[in-house]
Amino acid sequence: MPRPTESFPYKAAAVRQGETLVDVRISLDSGKEWSLAGRGGAERELALAGPAITDPNCIPVFLGAGLGHGLQAALESHSGPVAVIDKETPILEATGIRQQALSNKNCVWIDDPAPGQALAKLTRVQMDHANRPLSLVASPLYLRLDPGYYRLLKEHISASTQVDFWAKAKYAKFTSWPPRMLLITSTYFLMGEVVTACERLGVPHQLLRVPDKETGSEEFVKELLTAIVEFRPDFLFTINHLGVDREGVLIDLIERLEVPLASWFVDNPHLILYFYNRVVSEHTAIYTWDTDNIAGLKDQGFSHVEYLPLGVDAQRFSPPATPIPDSARTDVAFVGNSMVYKVAHRMDAGRFPRELLRGYKEVAARFGEHDERSVRAFLRGHFPERFAVFETLQDKGETQSRERKLAYEAMITWEATRQYRRHCVAQTLDFSPLIVGDPGWDIAFKHEARPWTRQGELNYYADLPAFYPRAKVNFNTTSKQMKGAVNQRVFDAPATGAFVLTDQRDQMENLFEPHTEIAFYNDPGDIPHMVRHFLDNPAERQRIADAARTRILAEHTYEHRLESLMRSMRAIFA
Repeated sequence: MPRPTESFPYKAAAVRQGETLVDVRISLDSGKEWSLAGRGGAERELALAGPAITDPNCIPVFLGAGLGHGLQAALESHSGPVAVIDKETPILEATGIRQQALSNKNCVWIDDPAPGQALAKLTRVQMDHANRPLSLVASPLYLRLDPGYYRLLKEHISASTQVDFWAKAKYAKFTSWPPRMLLITSTYFLMGEVVTACERLGVPHQLLRVPDKETGSEEFVKELLTAIVEFRPDFLFTINHLGVDREGVLIDLIERLEVPLASWFVDNPHLILYFYNRVVSEHTAIYTWDTDNIAGLKDQGFSHVEYLPLGVDAQRFSPPATPIPDSARTDVAFVGNSMVYKVAHRMDAGRFPRELLRGYKEVAARFGEHDERSVRAFLRGHFPERFAVFETLQDKGETQSRERKLAYEAMITWEATRQYRRHCVAQTLDFSPLIVGDPGWDIAFKHEARPWTRQGELNYYADLPAFYPRAKVNFNTTSKQMKGAVNQRVFDAPATGAFVLTDQRDQMENLFEPHTEIAFYNDPGDIPHMVRHFLDNPAERQRIADAARTRILAEHTYEHRLESLMRSMRAIFA
């Protein structure tokens, strides 16, 4: 029977001549009709399956059982496993092939709805039978019927059969120091810092670039396998799971290859892992910049979870070559997004029902004030009626349903951040601050009579290192996606010799000595007094900034972070 969450956009009817099955007619919801086999279908199936039938050393893999002629011939000729990947319930009910094939003990039927799960089962079959080569038999009709499933599987199975890597990939790991790192990279700002840290530490590394939307492609798999065989890394490294496909193909490959993966989360992992069907593996170590995430990640099933805070590239973020005169400086500056448009974009993407939109600002305000880190858990505990509606969010399929739920969680998180950030920044308006950010700030303060200036967004690499030293007080507030951790600015600004005033975070004292190396406010109401105090006391500002920079150079550069990660990976997987 179909799974409760499955729906099939077609109907299937068997065509028989007497007792013999000769075809299946596929009637699509669009009104089109397809033939499963057509005239001479039996002969074509046998010809397509010929190599799999005649090679006794292979494991035949049928993508679609079809009319069963090739499958039956393979089962009769093989003493080992014959795998069938077929989830097409309407066709199988029309043909009865599944029941017939499973009467043979060598038949392994795989019908998992996610291609990553299906590939994982196939991989285990292969591992259980001495890594015999796979011989793929792909029915053309199935590739058309559900290309997102069968064509993806065909690409990955084809890639694994074309590269003789299984034996070559079995090599000892972590036999020398520093270890060899294969960096799976996309367009993410932090990977450049990791590459630079590798170069400064003399870490052998290689980049494997993943173009957008191609993490599951056959070409990516081939490049990954080639890099592993030729470069022989001790472990793979990625940031925020970039390059790890949602269906778990990469996770299954590293399990089979026994090459560990380190994934460093520098954003909320809950909002990232939401989409992943297959992520948990004993060969994966998760590092998070926020200790509040550790328990949740372990509850999700990850065995290896460790704390790894943010850091700084101290050569890029360094003091200016010459002192900046006071005449060229601004008193108070804030760099950050208003979150106005981010909230609106999430709202548009989610197309939420009225029950979820009504009073969402109040929900966000209460979430922002609460210790709970998960929007979903907060809704369940404090807004049960809203949570019930949230749980019913659906669209066309399971993935889209998750997307709408994620959009709502992100909307509440960003709205909580928007409210908090506006309230905190408003406390600096008596000092005519310079706000660097998006036009949403013009909306946020459109009724504000006190003077302030907005400057357009700055490039993180090209502009910010020179900008921070020009502000006497760099003001900072932290996003509500991280209620205990510190953000990037508390490292970057002091690394340039600049002073930063930030909000108090629970994890701050693990990184800096309070009041000596970092200045912070406990309540937004304290901001005006503290800003005035530090503007009036430049020597104290400089003393704290210098102490912070000394601590950063001693403990908080990306070289320090990379050293910690490498030693952790060796301790776990050597």
